[in-house]
Amino acid sequence: MTAIADLTPLYGPDELAALRRLDADELARCAADRARPWWQRRACVQALAGRLPQPWTAELIARVQDPDETSEVRIALLDLLGDRAELLPWLRHEDRAGEGAYGMREAFLKARGVLGDLDALPGLAAVAAGPWPHRRETGEAGLDALVARYGPAAVLAELGEGPGSRFEDRLARVRLRHAAGRDVTDALADPDHAVAHRAAELADDPAALRGLLAGEPTVDTALWALWALHRLTGDTAETRAGYRRLGSPRVEVPGLPEDVRRAVLHEYAGTCERDTDPRWRVEALCTEPPAPVDVDGQLRRAVEVLTAEGAEPKEPVSAGEDNQQGDGCYHVIYHHEDVSLFVSTLGPFVHGDEGEEILRGPLERAGLRWIDDAVTETVVTGLCVYYFGERVPLKVDTLLFYWQD
Repeated sequence: MTAIADLTPLYGPDELAALRRLDADELARCAADRARPWWQRRACVQALAGRLPQPWTAELIARVQDPDETSEVRIALLDLLGDRAELLPWLRHEDRAGEGAYGMREAFLKARGVLGDLDALPGLAAVAAGPWPHRRETGEAGLDALVARYGPAAVLAELGEGPGSRFEDRLARVRLRHAAGRDVTDALADPDHAVAHRAAELADDPAALRGLLAGEPTVDTALWALWALHRLTGDTAETRAGYRRLGSPRVEVPGLPEDVRRAVLHEYAGTCERDTDPRWRVEALCTEPPAPVDVDGQLRRAVEVLTAEGAEPKEPVSAGEDNQQGDGCYHVIYHHEDVSLFVSTLGPFVHGDEGEEILRGPLERAGLRWIDDAVTETVVTGLCVYYFGERVPLKVDTLLFYWQD
């Protein structure tokens, strides 16, 4: 077992190629041994792909059916044993839905898809519609297995479409239709931004997109078509001309100053989440970004102001340093018993702890822009940004002074 331990470090990637050269019985013995660390056992299961020794099949099926077994090992075993038809009645049992261990519900559904269970289709579509990539990939793998067995037409026939159907079904339809070589331009008109966004990501026919724009689409549909067309062609002039013809629509946010809006727009619209209003996406393509920010100069001026006001500012620290992990778009300057001033890297924007507004005048005379509480509390509607597991519109305070671990 020493070789297995050497090839499966707790930290760092497993050496699967080397593991696959080991004896299959040795790997299966490790995979079944509850006394071994779970990460070693999972790697051994993965290394057994396509060469599971028959005498170990029953023992490993028992391991995958044991609710007290480690989830990571069970999930790997389901991939290894995915062709075992005798598992299907157990997988379909109502008890499986109640097993709450992380990742198991999705793994059960994927295994059912691999075994050709069309009744798993609604659950797989729901998993494939999730925002987390690893779960989404599990759902998509189960859907793809059903398509491989029954063909795309049979699977599409089981998914809802049109008004009143599940968003998850419509999202799955877009992906499966595209995979089958069918045009998905019509899905740009879907009322759900996530579905239209997926169609815009997959649309691959510039002529079809231009044909849609030449008709009388809704503003949202036209914006998705422009965004998709720009993705394919990179033709900014064409995109901007189309945007002007639509009247340059944008999401109006009361209380959001234009300079702050511009900074937020060009920082986040390119990486925003799928539920974002397409107005934000296309506005970012059709407007010029702010001038590059002189971060060091801003910090220097802020320190000079604090010093001139009688404070004793410490060396500015980045958001990542301040939180001892992660990264962000601001620096913190501590002074006066760790009272702090925040300086954004997105523009000349500063904000401070309670009582710090007394510095507003001197800071603004130094070329910085004080962001008061009324602005920091403004929610930038329609722009969905990832933040600690959530994907929703955020306040200006979070966007200008963003940190993520």
